[in-house]
Amino acid sequence: MFLLILGVGKTCWGASFIVDPPEPFGLQLLTYFCGLQHWAWLWIVCGLATTVSAFLRIGRDRWGFYAALVPPTVWAVAYLAGVITGDYSRGLWVAIWYLTSHVGVIMWAATVPEYSVPPVPRRARRGEGA
Repeated sequence: MFLLILGVGKTCWGASFIVDPPEPFGLQLLTYFCGLQHWAWLWIVCGLATTVSAFLRIGRDRWGFYAALVPPTVWAVAYLAGVITGDYSRGLWVAIWYLTSHVGVIMWAATVPEYSVPPVPRRARRGEGA
Protein backbone atom coordinates (compact mmCIF):
# COMPACT_ATOMS: atom_id res chain seq x y z
CA MET A 1 0.00 0.00 0.00
CA PHE A 2 2.90 2.36 0.82
CA LEU A 3 4.40 2.01 -2.65
CA LEU A 4 1.00 2.57 -4.25
CA ILE A 5 0.51 5.82 -2.34
CA LEU A 6 4.05 6.98 -3.14
CA GLY A 7 3.77 6.04 -6.79
CA VAL A 8 0.49 7.85 -7.37
CA GLY A 9 1.80 10.90 -5.51
CA LYS A 10 5.04 11.07 -7.49
CA THR A 11 3.21 10.60 -10.78
CA CYS A 12 0.80 13.41 -9.94
CA TRP A 13 3.63 15.66 -8.76
CA GLY A 14 5.41 15.15 -12.08
CA ALA A 15 2.22 15.80 -14.04
CA SER A 16 1.81 19.10 -12.19
CA PHE A 17 5.19 20.23 -13.56
CA ILE A 18 3.94 19.59 -17.09
CA VAL A 19 0.49 21.13 -16.67
CA ASP A 20 1.58 24.23 -14.74
CA PRO A 21 5.37 24.43 -14.26
CA PRO A 22 6.43 26.43 -11.21
CA GLU A 23 9.23 28.97 -11.09
CA PRO A 24 12.54 27.06 -10.92
CA PHE A 25 13.82 28.77 -7.75
CA GLY A 26 16.82 26.81 -6.50
CA LEU A 27 16.72 24.29 -9.33
CA GLN A 28 19.31 25.94 -11.59
CA LEU A 29 21.39 22.77 -11.56
CA LEU A 30 18.47 20.95 -13.20
CA THR A 31 17.36 23.72 -15.54
CA TYR A 32 20.93 24.07 -16.80
CA PHE A 33 20.42 20.74 -18.57
CA CYS A 34 16.74 21.05 -19.55
CA GLY A 35 13.46 22.62 -18.46
CA LEU A 36 11.34 21.54 -15.52
CA GLN A 37 8.75 20.11 -17.89
CA HIS A 38 11.40 17.62 -19.03
CA TRP A 39 12.45 16.88 -15.44
CA ALA A 40 8.78 16.19 -14.71
CA TRP A 41 9.18 12.94 -16.60
CA LEU A 42 11.66 11.74 -13.97
CA TRP A 43 8.87 12.03 -11.37
CA ILE A 44 6.31 10.44 -13.68
CA VAL A 45 8.44 7.47 -14.78
CA CYS A 46 9.68 6.78 -11.26
CA GLY A 47 6.15 7.22 -9.93
CA LEU A 48 4.77 4.70 -12.41
CA ALA A 49 7.57 2.23 -11.59
CA THR A 50 6.81 2.66 -7.90
CA THR A 51 3.09 2.14 -8.52
CA VAL A 52 3.66 -1.03 -10.54
CA SER A 53 6.02 -2.36 -7.84
CA ALA A 54 3.22 -2.02 -5.30
CA PHE A 55 1.52 -4.99 -6.97
CA LEU A 56 4.57 -7.25 -6.84
CA ARG A 57 5.15 -9.81 -4.12
CA ILE A 58 6.99 -8.72 -1.02
CA GLY A 59 10.69 -9.00 -1.65
CA ARG A 60 10.29 -8.36 -5.35
CA ASP A 61 9.04 -4.84 -4.79
CA ARG A 62 12.45 -3.40 -3.88
CA TRP A 63 12.81 -1.71 -7.28
CA GLY A 64 9.78 0.38 -6.35
CA PHE A 65 11.64 1.70 -3.33
CA TYR A 66 14.69 2.47 -5.49
CA ALA A 67 12.52 4.26 -8.04
CA ALA A 68 10.80 6.22 -5.29
CA LEU A 69 14.17 7.45 -3.99
CA VAL A 70 15.45 8.90 -7.27
CA PRO A 71 13.35 12.07 -7.79
CA PRO A 72 13.53 13.48 -4.24
CA THR A 73 17.25 12.72 -4.10
CA VAL A 74 17.83 14.58 -7.38
CA TRP A 75 15.76 17.52 -6.15
CA ALA A 76 17.63 17.61 -2.81
CA VAL A 77 20.99 17.65 -4.60
CA ALA A 78 19.78 20.46 -6.86
CA TYR A 79 18.63 22.54 -3.89
CA LEU A 80 21.92 21.92 -2.06
CA ALA A 81 23.77 23.04 -5.19
CA GLY A 82 21.66 26.20 -5.14
CA VAL A 83 22.78 26.86 -1.57
CA ILE A 84 26.45 26.22 -2.35
CA THR A 85 26.43 28.50 -5.41
CA GLY A 86 24.52 31.19 -3.53
CA ASP A 87 21.59 31.12 -5.95
CA TYR A 88 18.98 29.98 -3.41
CA SER A 89 19.70 30.31 0.32
CA ARG A 90 16.32 28.77 1.23
CA GLY A 91 17.40 25.63 -0.63
CA LEU A 92 19.09 24.22 2.47
CA TRP A 93 15.74 23.88 4.23
CA VAL A 94 14.00 22.50 1.17
CA ALA A 95 16.81 19.95 0.68
CA ILE A 96 16.53 18.87 4.33
CA TRP A 97 12.78 18.53 3.88
CA TYR A 98 13.25 16.28 0.81
CA LEU A 99 15.94 14.24 2.56
CA THR A 100 13.85 13.65 5.68
CA SER A 101 10.20 13.54 4.65
CA HIS A 102 10.87 11.78 1.37
CA VAL A 103 14.20 9.97 1.23
CA GLY A 104 14.31 9.16 4.94
CA VAL A 105 10.74 7.89 5.10
CA ILE A 106 11.21 5.75 1.98
CA MET A 107 14.42 4.25 3.35
CA TRP A 108 12.71 3.55 6.68
CA ALA A 109 9.68 1.95 5.00
CA ALA A 110 11.95 -0.25 2.90
CA THR A 111 13.37 -1.79 6.07
CA VAL A 112 10.11 -2.38 7.93
CA PRO A 113 9.55 -6.14 8.19
CA GLU A 114 6.38 -7.43 6.67
CA TYR A 115 5.38 -9.55 9.68
CA SER A 116 1.78 -8.44 9.60
CA VAL A 117 1.28 -9.56 6.02
CA PRO A 118 -0.14 -13.09 5.96
CA PRO A 119 1.60 -15.55 3.65
CA VAL A 120 -0.02 -16.40 0.35
CA PRO A 121 -2.17 -19.50 0.93
CA ARG A 122 -1.00 -22.59 -0.91
CA ARG A 123 -3.44 -25.04 -2.37
CA ALA A 124 -2.99 -28.58 -1.13
CA ARG A 125 -1.62 -30.96 -3.72
CA ARG A 126 -3.11 -34.39 -4.27
CA GLY A 127 -1.99 -36.83 -1.65
CA GLU A 128 -1.26 -34.09 0.93
CA GLY A 129 -3.54 -34.00 3.92
CA ALA A 130 -7.19 -34.80 3.78
